[in-house]
Amino acid sequence: MAPPKPNRVVVIGTGAVGTTTAYTLLLRRRMQELVLIDVNHQKALGEALDMNHGMPFVGGVKLWAGTYEDCRDADIIIVTAGASQKPGETRIDLLRKNISIFKDIIQKITKYNQHAILLIATNPVDILSYATLKISGFDRRRVIGSGTVLDSARFRYLIGRHKEIDPRSIHGQIIGEHGDSELPVWSLANVAGIELGFDEEERKEIFEDTKNAAYEIIDAKGSTSYAIALALDRIVVSILHNEGAVLNVSTLLNNYNGVSDVFLGAPCIVDRSGVREVLDLPLNEEEQALFQKSAEKLKSEIAKLEL
Repeated sequence: MAPPKPNRVVVIGTGAVGTTTAYTLLLRRRMQELVLIDVNHQKALGEALDMNHGMPFVGGVKLWAGTYEDCRDADIIIVTAGASQKPGETRIDLLRKNISIFKDIIQKITKYNQHAILLIATNPVDILSYATLKISGFDRRRVIGSGTVLDSARFRYLIGRHKEIDPRSIHGQIIGEHGDSELPVWSLANVAGIELGFDEEERKEIFEDTKNAAYEIIDAKGSTSYAIALALDRIVVSILHNEGAVLNVSTLLNNYNGVSDVFLGAPCIVDRSGVREVLDLPLNEEEQALFQKSAEKLKSEIAKLEL
């Protein structure tokens, strides 16, 4: 009897997000094979060599710098490649730079693999995930954007800091665009089923700090990397272990709170099939209006693209 095929994860793009994600996956030994791909192959070689020198301390993972042909046996392909966000630049500003890069990347992936789950992290992630779906022709369940998984983590962290409660015990989420039109679901935020009890000023402060977190980090150190790597790791685990975890990934919505034909962050059940189901959030009228506004913003940008 032939041994089972080893789980393979491919990371495309060895910038700050890609390398930190690869290193996080390596340290936690999430898969048996890890491949790094970059347009600058020498950079990918250097990153792979550096990580391989730590194998005596970690072990259990075969890691190399590869080519798109190595996507052939991949279970998950994580795309982090593209132009990075500069200080003062919005995620939407990145669109014109990254859409042409993405067309090339996705076509190279699908030449060798039509069965993997494509996990998109490059910004603007919702629009690029939508573009990936159209370019790849994949089933909608197998194209996943990192969505508002990170935004929701930032939200929970900030609420926990205000309440002096472990953020893992906070139930709160950000939905919509991973960007300036995202929204907090205050109507459902709680600790052990108990409302948080923030006044309007506190709510505004927490949300503004959540929404502007990336800008603050980029201004201070040039890029974000650690928390997004942990968010991607969480998504990968739910897929490979068939967990069925509920994560606010970005997925193609169909008549979801009045929104269709756009990728947005929403609570989804994520397992080995990809996005198994989108959970129907009972939003209040204000939240529903903001969610629809977020969708319209992205749809107007998508309409400008040639997909």
